[in-house]
Amino acid sequence: MNLFNSALGKNITFVLPAYFVISGFSGILNIKYYYVFLCFVYIVTVLGNTVVMAVIYFDHNLRTPKYIAVFNLALVDLFGSSALMPKLLDIFLFNHRYIPYNDCLTFFFFCYSSLSMQSFNLVALSYDRLIAIIFPLHYQVKVTHRFMLSLIASFWVFVITVVLIAVGLLTRLSFCESVVINSYFCDHGQLYRLACNDYTPNVVIAFLLMALILWLPLAFIVLSYVCICYALSKVATVQERYKAFKTCTAHLALVAIYFLPILITFTIGSKIHQNARILNLSLTSIFPPMLNPIIYVLQTQEIKLHMLTVH
Repeated sequence: MNLFNSALGKNITFVLPAYFVISGFSGILNIKYYYVFLCFVYIVTVLGNTVVMAVIYFDHNLRTPKYIAVFNLALVDLFGSSALMPKLLDIFLFNHRYIPYNDCLTFFFFCYSSLSMQSFNLVALSYDRLIAIIFPLHYQVKVTHRFMLSLIASFWVFVITVVLIAVGLLTRLSFCESVVINSYFCDHGQLYRLACNDYTPNVVIAFLLMALILWLPLAFIVLSYVCICYALSKVATVQERYKAFKTCTAHLALVAIYFLPILITFTIGSKIHQNARILNLSLTSIFPPMLNPIIYVLQTQEIKLHMLTVH
């Protein structure tokens, strides 16, 4: 305790709250209908991602490096939605807004881990498309099962490590005044801004998380498609270009669904009402996991063929 007091300052006592309060949406009429909608979204998310995982697992023709990444994306979507949605519905639909301190940090860890892995999974799929189009003759050598498994495993290790560091930095904060989180879950930024002591390290890790988990993957994906477009411009016929680029449509749709709402939120987030910002952030969290399996079923020929064969 003396160590904490010296770090906090002479006149500040380190306070570890018993709980936080999730404020969520305030003053919105008929908001409970939105939570019923969230319940529907969660059911569709669970069913859709379970179907995609089952199809890939049972169809031996789909056990390729690309579909290892697709399987992991469905797993991450299922994992993230199950970490966020039941607790969110419990908090708001049943008015259980008080969340114990340790539960809040756990809630934060699982939500941020899943959101981060979605980003890196899109990087893995982007790399797969990049090699398949630019180096088609070397694809089988460069993108192997072992390589894809190692890549995804390294992403998991990296994400868990950086999010655990963020959690560790939160535990050094003292909450001697408000414990009300102005968000729909235990949001990192909203949490550290409640602290009474210096939260500069938390600001630094927040910027690092943003750079490493959002901007760096997006930059890689954009650069990969610049290379793909350049390579396709060298292809002789328009039909061949179209056929090659068509294999990227599902991945491009996933990238747009994941990154565009986040970019819009962070671009205009400070200019809109708090309720609108929280509502938009909640939609960016719940829609990609629901839409990803639908896009892959509709846009991917191999999965559609399997579904038709089963029926």
